[in-house]
Amino acid sequence: MGLFSVALETTEQRGGFDALHLPVSFLEPHWYAAYTRAQHEKRVASELGTREVEHFLPLYSSVRRWKDRRMQLELPLFPGYVFVRLALRDRLRVLQIPSVVRLVAFNGQATALPDAEMEIMRSGLAQSLHAEPHPFLTVGRRVRITGGPFAGLEGVLRRKKSGMRVIVSLGLIQRSVAVDVDIADVRPVVV
Repeated sequence: MGLFSVALETTEQRGGFDALHLPVSFLEPHWYAAYTRAQHEKRVASELGTREVEHFLPLYSSVRRWKDRRMQLELPLFPGYVFVRLALRDRLRVLQIPSVVRLVAFNGQATALPDAEMEIMRSGLAQSLHAEPHPFLTVGRRVRITGGPFAGLEGVLRRKKSGMRVIVSLGLIQRSVAVDVDIADVRPVVV
């Protein structure tokens, strides 16, 4: 027993890690934003699939026109980012992918995205609802979506010719997405 306690003290003195002393957040899986090289999001998502890392790459359809043809493309909803769900102790499985630059961090620590918001976003976008990128927006009439697939998210209300849109922003990555909503499904946020 004395030998075991000496070994633990030596590990701590050297600054090494011991599973008994790791913070819980380091061991539990959370959603993180992986910043990628430009236009490498699909390649990163493919590699994450082969490494069996849970990931989320939302796409939207866009029609591009050239002189001689039109083409429908599937583009990333959040250019430059792929979302991964993992425990931080497994981050090397993501960081070793050549096209991944880093996990988005604050003060040098990888910062988790709110799990509930990411799950709402995943389920809402999986239902093939219309969503498209929007310039990052923080000012405006704040509302909470109370019904439909995006229920629980907050954003800024915008009018559109055929109805209403809510601009949902992910502050950590400074990106926004516009989703169509029914006016009956939003309530003002009281500050």
